[in-house]
Amino acid sequence: MRLKLGRPDLSSYGTLFDVPAATGDLAVTFLGVSTLLLDDGDSAVMTDGFFSRPSLRKVAFGKLAPNPTRIDSALTRLGLNGANTGRRLDAVLPVHTHFDHVMDSAAVANRTGAVLVGGESAANVGRGAGLGDDRIHVVTPGEPVSYGGLTLTFVESQHCPPDRYPGRITEPVVPPVKAAAYKCGDAWSILVEHTTGRTALLQGSAGYVSGALNGHSADVAYLGVGQLGVLDERYIRNYWAQTVQAVGARRVVLTHWDDFFRPLDQPLRALPYAGDDLDVTLRVLRDLADRQDVSLHLPTLWRREDPWVDRPH
Repeated sequence: MRLKLGRPDLSSYGTLFDVPAATGDLAVTFLGVSTLLLDDGDSAVMTDGFFSRPSLRKVAFGKLAPNPTRIDSALTRLGLNGANTGRRLDAVLPVHTHFDHVMDSAAVANRTGAVLVGGESAANVGRGAGLGDDRIHVVTPGEPVSYGGLTLTFVESQHCPPDRYPGRITEPVVPPVKAAAYKCGDAWSILVEHTTGRTALLQGSAGYVSGALNGHSADVAYLGVGQLGVLDERYIRNYWAQTVQAVGARRVVLTHWDDFFRPLDQPLRALPYAGDDLDVTLRVLRDLADRQDVSLHLPTLWRREDPWVDRPH
């Protein structure tokens, strides 16, 4: 436990919440932690779909299960809840299988008709929630899979150290369960290419495999930074090099910085210093971005944004 009290003040970083609002069909919507909705008006995929956001006390001492009210509220706001909304979710993509990523993934897939896409650990979460084999796709690393105009390539990665729940999920998970039941499983870097030629890297956890992204490219990187600020500066710089620099991204949007024990109907706040230090993360990453002429941003909750605007493709 770190002795530093309090949490970073997000208002001091107000100028970073400036990803351009989407005016065209293709957009990315930030939904807290590492949950992102990518849609082009015809097809859509969502990482994680984590909306339940149980309290810290519940996570530490209780058992966890998806919260249907919170999930339905989020999907309704996104226009994804029900067959008559005119919008479709094709796939849900857990970036790994800790509770703050995968716990709601199968419930979101169930409610929207989407396919759950990931590794065997994610598949076992889906099986425990009653998804049939036709609604689960276990990916082959490096082999592209397409949903409408979006093509996804899953590249094996690692969780940011320390991994509090290491290992794989080898049996179906049937909630309610302790948080430790959601072991990390496969951690992924997800490369996205749209038929317009726009590309992105979705890096849900601040971990990496050295050289894994070499030879891949992405215009934009959505970079998970959870726990990054309590690691040494050398690790932070290596993480940037193995993700942002490796794919040549010119715009970086940071995710996994918000306090995920707080529900989405309340304003987002940063994780407390006891578990992370966004101030340190931003100090180091801003220096790297300035030196490399990369634009650095924080996303705005619920807003459809276009991270490809005004950047070279």
